[in-house]
Amino acid sequence: MKTTLRHTAGSLLVVGLGGTELTGLERAWLKLVRPAGVILFRRNIVNAQQTRALLDEATSFCAPHSFRCVDVEGGLVDRLRDALAATPSAHAVANAARLTGKRGLIREHAELIAQGIKAFGFNTTLAPVVDLALPESEQVLGTRTSGATPEHVVDYARQFLAGLSGRGVVGCGKHFPGLGGSSLDSHQETPVIRLCGQAEWRKHLAPYHELRNELPMVMVNHAAYPDTPGKHHPASASPYWITTVLRKRIGYGGIIFSDDMEMGGILKCMSIEEAAVAAIRAGMDLLEICHKPEMILRAYEALVAEAERSPAFSQLLIGRAAHTARRSAELFAKDIPAPLTAKQFEALRQRILRFHKTIMEAQPNAEAKAA
Repeated sequence: MKTTLRHTAGSLLVVGLGGTELTGLERAWLKLVRPAGVILFRRNIVNAQQTRALLDEATSFCAPHSFRCVDVEGGLVDRLRDALAATPSAHAVANAARLTGKRGLIREHAELIAQGIKAFGFNTTLAPVVDLALPESEQVLGTRTSGATPEHVVDYARQFLAGLSGRGVVGCGKHFPGLGGSSLDSHQETPVIRLCGQAEWRKHLAPYHELRNELPMVMVNHAAYPDTPGKHHPASASPYWITTVLRKRIGYGGIIFSDDMEMGGILKCMSIEEAAVAAIRAGMDLLEICHKPEMILRAYEALVAEAERSPAFSQLLIGRAAHTARRSAELFAKDIPAPLTAKQFEALRQRILRFHKTIMEAQPNAEAKAA
């Protein structure tokens, strides 16, 4: 029973790695934890061959149908920019599509991102951002957002998700329930977001309502919303936001994924052990822990210990793991495609460069072109 319980707890974690190849210590804890998958960053990526080898070995220790995640939104958040080519930001692409009337640019953006991440052996990109581009959050979100209105955000996200899906890549909408009103970076602090009235909230939640059947995954942020029933709890540990709003009111049935549980936004409020248990209790399906093995193991052991102490929590873990396993089996039914040849890889790089040039030339001024 303990082995099964341990495997269940591990299957609710998506974990980061330290370098460009596995260490002996990483092999040991991966074998113990058996996570749902891994997420790689620029520190892990040199080239496609090395990245595929790292992903293949790491996921050999993971649960079946494992997540191979990377953050490629375009613009500022693009983990493949050094190893492949820089893709333009969501802001720039959405702007170009509106100015030129060529909405197909958005889908092309997603298709190029999908081809790029598949070339490196990934199956999931944590994009698109569906936060609203508001003045309050401009310094935090910058060019990661595609529009200031729900209509613009939904239009961009719908085309982007279709482009990913058409190329066999899983996307993830973020950052629920919305960071558009935040002036603080949740990597360091817990943003406190106050919105006036239901009309304002409907705007921020509209993308999740509209796209609930098109988003394979939704990422929950670490901000607090004190003027709501969620009070001062980070959304990532809030039953109100995850279960009441996202699951029940919006009717979302996909995978609910946390932002990095090592971020200050959650750890300023509680320990990693408390955060892991609280997030699962609140309705989270997968916990993302991106950097320190110590944090991964502490969260993992906390889930196991709580399940051993509480039969109700044990059943909760088992149910959550079964739901995630079913969903991931559907999402990742196909094998990772074969590597590109050198000629194919260079052709893809050139297509991305041409697309980037097209998008930048469509921007209305020099300041926007720098985005």
